[in-house]
Amino acid sequence: MGGKGSLTGCLSPSPRLGLDRAGKSESVAPGTREARRNNPAGKQERECFANETCAVQSRPGGWTLNTRSADGIVSPPGLSDRIKALALGLGFDRAGICSAKPSPETRFVREWVRRGHAASMGYIERRLDEREDPSRLMPGIESIVVVALAHDPPEVVEAPDSVRIASYVGTEDYHDVMIEPLRALATGMEALSPGPMETRCYVDTGPVLERVFAARAGLGWQGKNTLLIDRKLGSRLLLGVVLCSVDLAHDVPETDHCGTCRACLDACPTQAFESAYVLDARKCISYNTIELREGIDPALRAQHGDWVFGCDICQDVCPWNRRRQPGDLPDPLGLRARLAPDPRWIRAELRWVLSLDEEGWREATQGSALRRSRYRGLMRNALVAAGNRGDRALIPQIERFALGDDELLAQHARWALSQL
Repeated sequence: MGGKGSLTGCLSPSPRLGLDRAGKSESVAPGTREARRNNPAGKQERECFANETCAVQSRPGGWTLNTRSADGIVSPPGLSDRIKALALGLGFDRAGICSAKPSPETRFVREWVRRGHAASMGYIERRLDEREDPSRLMPGIESIVVVALAHDPPEVVEAPDSVRIASYVGTEDYHDVMIEPLRALATGMEALSPGPMETRCYVDTGPVLERVFAARAGLGWQGKNTLLIDRKLGSRLLLGVVLCSVDLAHDVPETDHCGTCRACLDACPTQAFESAYVLDARKCISYNTIELREGIDPALRAQHGDWVFGCDICQDVCPWNRRRQPGDLPDPLGLRARLAPDPRWIRAELRWVLSLDEEGWREATQGSALRRSRYRGLMRNALVAAGNRGDRALIPQIERFALGDDELLAQHARWALSQL
């Protein structure tokens, strides 16, 4: 789940950022109490300054950045503002900053794990101390910069034989798409800092509670479906963080706007929400189709429908996602385009999925987040979908697994045949 790409570790692909160390002096030291009094919310500047072409200019759906002034000096006011402007200039839709100190929200995860809600995701429990206290992950950490990139909602596919996959699954793995500009952001932060700064980047790859810190940094609130929700962008967001050793000005957390709505809780076919804001992964379709390596609970299979990788139901019904349409956001650097639905999968028929052997699966999932479930997991999921589809024309594909050597797949195939 790592990252690669031309932006990794450098800013050369974006020469318009104009970063240098010549313009780091400022009258108020960033991260101090005085700086936070002057800009308590870490508000992103929209003003043009007298000696600059325009430090930060607003654009629909986000920001564009021109940090080079008329004399070649970088001089937007406040390090925190510069960092957030840089993040937006690198193509992210939202950026915020929060403290790295532990909080009740970070400690909640230990109780969640204790109650068994993490299911078989042992990697969460193994690094609980670091999740609760980021200073255990990075000694000397002071602040966390959180960024969000919105991906498009799914297109309506009028193909009754197609399978369903999570809408974040694009042509390229989102980890690879996000890590490139995130590392560029970290490099730029170090260049802008008036003193030494240590940074570390994570895109859903380390023991970091991204949604907790995103809410604390003002990017949105954690909804009853446990996902981060932005009032304009909804919940179809991909998050990344840069851990930072400098005490930056922090943003104001967003308030909860779920109100009395229960749409996500009531729509979940497996009743995976123990209560509002509490997800039991053992019942979650996304967990069962992506993370689970064993058999899917027979009591839950019928509720899985034709989902073969992930699930969007609790997002599809969320009122905050109704504002978004495919292609409705600007994409000046092409990040969103790299997350566009994979043409191999957007209308993939169940019959075709079941016909894949391991070599065909490797080719069909090259560079995709679909690799996460592995071949065995995807075939298991497809067999459950076949049982729910009720199409007897699929019997030959199902029988191939029922008679095969893999007992887990054979068991799911026998279940599917029993449903036809």
